[in-house]
Amino acid sequence: MKFLTSLSKKLSSHLTPGMCFLSVIIFALFLIFILPEVSDRSYEVTQTSDSPDGSFFYTPKKLYSVAEQYGESGRSYYIKERFSFDVIWPLVYWFFLTASLTVLYQSITSAKWQLLNLLPFFGILFDYLENLSTSAVMFFYPNKVPVISWTAPFFTSIKWVCIYASFVLIIIGVIWKIILTFRKIVYNVKNR
Repeated sequence: MKFLTSLSKKLSSHLTPGMCFLSVIIFALFLIFILPEVSDRSYEVTQTSDSPDGSFFYTPKKLYSVAEQYGESGRSYYIKERFSFDVIWPLVYWFFLTASLTVLYQSITSAKWQLLNLLPFFGILFDYLENLSTSAVMFFYPNKVPVISWTAPFFTSIKWVCIYASFVLIIIGVIWKIILTFRKIVYNVKNR
């Protein structure tokens, strides 16, 4: 716990509102320009929009079905993307989510609340574990490796829980900041 608290404080000292603004710009550029391009290319190669990464949960049977749909060239492309684009994209969303949570919640004095900025780290960790496990399934297909095919959906679900929870906390933090700003304005107007 001490390590997590120390890591959270270190992030708080380095992630300023300016860094948060930069993370928003980078995140937006990825969403607008890069993700659609990668998605189109993926569809072009695999001839399907099915992907284990995009599902909240799937079964090993579904994962093998996707591997079958992809064909040999699609599986090869999928593996290559997990170790190129999908190494960078998690870093982009991690930077955005972590910077946003840090800036929004750093005024709270409780150390437990400040630990919220670590939630995206767990999202990226499970994203990388998902990439490793789904790539292994694609690599070994048509041979089946039950342990890996069962852990992949678990990693995917945990990843999405961490990411969705981070976005919900950002929304709550923004609403909280708006309320505090509004209260401050009302207080200043009343005391003139």
